[in-house]
Amino acid sequence: MDLKPQVNELWKYIGENEVNEELIGDLANFKRSQVNYRLTYFDVRTNGVRYLKTLIYNLAGQLSPENWERLRRIEGRELGQPYSVTYDGESVCLDYLRAVRDLEFIEKNLDLDGGRVLEIGAGYGRTCHTLMSNKDIGAYTIIDLPTTMALSRKYLRAVLSEEQFSKITFIPIDDIKTSLGDAEFDLCINIDSLAEMDVETVRYYFALIAERCRHFYTNNPVGKYMDKSLDDHARGEDAIARALDAGLLTDVIDVHDNRAVREQARKFVVAYRPHDSWRCVADEWAAPFTWYWQALFQAPAVGR
Repeated sequence: MDLKPQVNELWKYIGENEVNEELIGDLANFKRSQVNYRLTYFDVRTNGVRYLKTLIYNLAGQLSPENWERLRRIEGRELGQPYSVTYDGESVCLDYLRAVRDLEFIEKNLDLDGGRVLEIGAGYGRTCHTLMSNKDIGAYTIIDLPTTMALSRKYLRAVLSEEQFSKITFIPIDDIKTSLGDAEFDLCINIDSLAEMDVETVRYYFALIAERCRHFYTNNPVGKYMDKSLDDHARGEDAIARALDAGLLTDVIDVHDNRAVREQARKFVVAYRPHDSWRCVADEWAAPFTWYWQALFQAPAVGR
């Protein structure tokens, strides 16, 4: 047999420019170099969207039938051109995958139909959108920064029906006492923002929750990290210092060590209890991010 393997033009180029003895060096860091990126997986420095879509795809494959139904009820979630994948004919993005899982956790322990909901820090409104699309929410109040609220108001007006949108009250942080009046709520929600606030501000909100709410759902980081390989500290050292000082849990841990995260989660459950008299109804890891935890707390008079 005279035939033998031939090197095609692509691998001629790779051998000359990206994978050769000179570039391999002493092996000390080759698994974080162009050498290994050509051989095993995509360059993490330039393939963020590729990895994000891979994450979304794998999470979509794990969705329960109930969460698929929750997702399909949310109309308009493609507004804004999110990074999405198509799974079983359905367009899916990370934000709403997380939102339906949040709702799933809450619904295991609380009936939201007819409920009054308060959300502290709504972002662009994905959680409100998800709850309003899946449950017969009686009223929904958002407390936020005026700048962020301009986005959530515009977004929610676009994706919700007029009837749904009419149930939402928007309150800027400098007008809480006046605008809230004597309102009380069945559930308060905070996702990924209490950990970015000053401790005094967190304590203010906890007092508000303890006074006016029957339940509190939180989904936040269990601590801080200093792993420069994640983002090369792209926002600068000043931004890192501000992030490390914010929130109730400032311990620096290895956020990709599941045992370290679970150990820190014990502190999370204690720290995020709005008042000593409240009890934690349920808590668990908030996938997909390794260092996020979720918990539902209940006021002492509820259920008696």
